[in-house]
Amino acid sequence: MKLRRGPLRAALALLLLPLLPPASAVEPISLGLAIAGAAASALTGFISYPRLYCYFRECCLHRHDRRAAAALQENLDKKLFGQHLVSKVVVKAVRGFLNNTNAKKPLALSLHGWTGTGKNFVSKIIAESIYKRGLQSKYVHQFVATLHFPHAHSINLYKDQLQSWIRGNVSICPRSLFIFDEMDKMHAGLIDSIKPFLDYYELLDGVSYRQAIFIFLSNAGAEKITEVALDFWRNGRTREDIQLTDIQNALSVSVFNNKNSGFWHSTLIDRNLIDYFIPFLPLEYKHVKMCVRVEIESRGFSVDEDIVSRIADEMTYFPREERIYSDKGCKTVDAKLDYYYDF
Repeated sequence: MKLRRGPLRAALALLLLPLLPPASAVEPISLGLAIAGAAASALTGFISYPRLYCYFRECCLHRHDRRAAAALQENLDKKLFGQHLVSKVVVKAVRGFLNNTNAKKPLALSLHGWTGTGKNFVSKIIAESIYKRGLQSKYVHQFVATLHFPHAHSINLYKDQLQSWIRGNVSICPRSLFIFDEMDKMHAGLIDSIKPFLDYYELLDGVSYRQAIFIFLSNAGAEKITEVALDFWRNGRTREDIQLTDIQNALSVSVFNNKNSGFWHSTLIDRNLIDYFIPFLPLEYKHVKMCVRVEIESRGFSVDEDIVSRIADEMTYFPREERIYSDKGCKTVDAKLDYYYDF
């Protein structure tokens, strides 16, 4: 059966061109007129059929905004333990932002808490809810302070590079996602270089940043979060009684005044450009066991409650007297399972 003439035929024809580079990378002088003409015709077909194009190649916003919000809610409900504030705030903030067709600024979330409480995990879930390839998407950009910005004497160079990277990628995809890990190890003043991109500007040099999302991950402020959680526990109240208003202001002040934080006296906080400071509560014994069960199931094994308890018991807990919270959260669960199972 012959293909009909028209855009669909041209679009499919493009798929048959072996190793043809993307249209944006084509150098007309290096290709014959026939191939250039075929590529142009096929590109017209793809533009006419955006869903077909996005099936074969990743698009800037792979999922519809409502589908992204639903995926985010589902994954947090199933995979995140002991973080009722995180689930509530992240879902509302991201869903509201994705559904807002007239956002006045980019979305900026700052996630704080001890190691192993789920900060990286939540940023991964956010990326996966928006893009099918998640953290592997070409529209998701991760920066690790100790890897990408290691030298204090190179701050000015880092500032220029960071601004250029953000400007270039948002120009290509307005719904770009930027994740900054180890903010507590970032050199003070460096993050302020992105202040214009997070502010309430309609355009900067012809580029709008209002659809972009910025996520910051940090251990800074974990002491303040633990202090609030312990006060609730000692007063006979559950962790689920804790509300964002009980922590957020104190958390932002703590981070702002922490000299070991990349947000130390940052204009991003001073100008109220961080939309939410989201506290990750320290995880309890029962939450560690939940993590163990999920990890066992993810490896295709039946859950052995004896192993679950043994791994949870091997963790160390604080404060020393009460031994309520795991000092590594769920971070070492994966490695401990390797000891009990022959993979």
